[in-house]
Amino acid sequence: VQLQASGGGLVQAGGSLRLSCVGSGRAFSSYAMGWFRQAAGKEREFVAVINWSGGSTHYADSVKGRFTISRDNAKNTVYLQMNSLKSEDTAVYYCATSSLTIPTLSSNLYPYWGQGTQVTVSS
Repeated sequence: VQLQASGGGLVQAGGSLRLSCVGSGRAFSSYAMGWFRQAAGKEREFVAVINWSGGSTHYADSVKGRFTISRDNAKNTVYLQMNSLKSEDTAVYYCATSSLTIPTLSSNLYPYWGQGTQVTVSS
């Protein structure tokens, strides 16, 4: 099972980025998928999750209204559209596939993780 995240980079505050995560080796369309992030010196935190069909999503309060998670099951891909970026969004972003079909915020229920992509927002 492999997850390949991409799309990170350096952007000015107020800008946008779109992260992508492509999965292989598993029926990803059957499971929820999530995005997490870890800033330097901090613990990993939940960002967003989408259920198996794309019909249900949940967001951390800190990104609600600015970030949008979506998925294309035909491409085994999950996206994270990030708008109105702030300096506090700077982190390594990880995608992960859950062991459940329904959305879950607990990282303990995500057995497979991508390698992470760095997002840096300059103020």
